[in-house]
Amino acid sequence: MTKRSPFRYFKTSPEIIRLAVMLYVRFPLSLRNVEDLLHERGVDVSHETIRFWWNRFGPIFGAEIRKRRVEKMRAHSNWQWHLDEIFVKINGVTHYLWRAVDHEGEVLESYVTKRRDRKAALKFLRKSMKRYGQPEIIVTDKLPSYGAAMKVIGNVSKQETGHRQNNRAENSHLPFRRRERAMLRFRQMRSLQKFVAVQSSINNHFNKERHLYSRDNFKLNRDAALNEWRCLCAS
Repeated sequence: MTKRSPFRYFKTSPEIIRLAVMLYVRFPLSLRNVEDLLHERGVDVSHETIRFWWNRFGPIFGAEIRKRRVEKMRAHSNWQWHLDEIFVKINGVTHYLWRAVDHEGEVLESYVTKRRDRKAALKFLRKSMKRYGQPEIIVTDKLPSYGAAMKVIGNVSKQETGHRQNNRAENSHLPFRRRERAMLRFRQMRSLQKFVAVQSSINNHFNKERHLYSRDNFKLNRDAALNEWRCLCAS
């Protein structure tokens, strides 16, 4: 059975929709910034149209990227995980964004909660391990919730809390913080969860670790990532 294209019934070409979603999610741009960039390229759309495209196609693109990468990541990401949580304000109320990152900087899972107690940490760990399996080492900060959750799971011996060992997870928050400032914070917990799931998938897709490669190899990897992006959801 042929898979139906999600772009059906849309007059705008899939290439323009993919470009608009990539610009909005990957870079710290507002909807009106993306509208101006598209206008410069001869595409006249409203910022509300871009908002609709992002809400409609962002989760679809993110899910397809995760589907293509999850088996690969499951195979090489189980050596060492870095877990961390940050404070996020939603309508003036503090929430917590948990993130699991592997030893290569790939974001494995992002999860938003109202608390950062044992129950929240346990749910986050189980969600991550269900998708990617059990890691050999789990690096965390000294938040007691991690240790309490790992006692329930039975992997306390895998936890490490050394000084500055968790810089990998700390650095993974930087793209989100830049994006949060551009969006003037979030209004709903559900919209935050939706955005971080899509953003982490797209950042993983385009994160080519340029400091590890020569310029020529980086350009090849970047072109391959762009070509694969242009084929997402292709009919």
